[in-house]
Amino acid sequence: MPHNSADVERILREKIRAIPDYPKRGIIFRDITPLLKDKNATKICIDEMAKRLSRYKIDYVVGIEARGFIFGSLLAYKLGAGFVPARKKGKLPYSKISRDYALEYGNETLEMHDDAVERQSNVVVVDDLLATGGTASAAGALVESLGGRVVAYAFVVELKDLGGRSKLTGKDIVSIVTY
Repeated sequence: MPHNSADVERILREKIRAIPDYPKRGIIFRDITPLLKDKNATKICIDEMAKRLSRYKIDYVVGIEARGFIFGSLLAYKLGAGFVPARKKGKLPYSKISRDYALEYGNETLEMHDDAVERQSNVVVVDDLLATGGTASAAGALVESLGGRVVAYAFVVELKDLGGRSKLTGKDIVSIVTY
């Protein structure tokens, strides 16, 4: 087991594949599937997230569709918390709330069930990657509209140059690997 955050970042960085010009020219896609394939790297990643969030009593982990489901559900298990999916429009079967947000290439809508979190509960929002912050910010707004408290956001990868942190001000932001 790695001893410090720098060791963790180095180990995980080796498992994240860079794919140039995907999904369009000039973009370097950070592919986390090799990390997920490696059981030790996945364990290291989730253990590090849990360690960094240990100061909070987390009631719910909100995982953002789709890769946030993977990391979020594992983290919820590790923290002994409930898991809540934040899904793309039209995917949830029960009464729901929604939030529109902007992407580089258009607009999207994120939804959660309207009974997803209890009032005053402590929530961490999880996704695989923080880029511009729009999706995570929308998920956080959904949680807070239900009366939950977003105490932190957690990401495997953060693309610092895209400035996503600026949309998540006032909250703890955990990112394991930064580019």
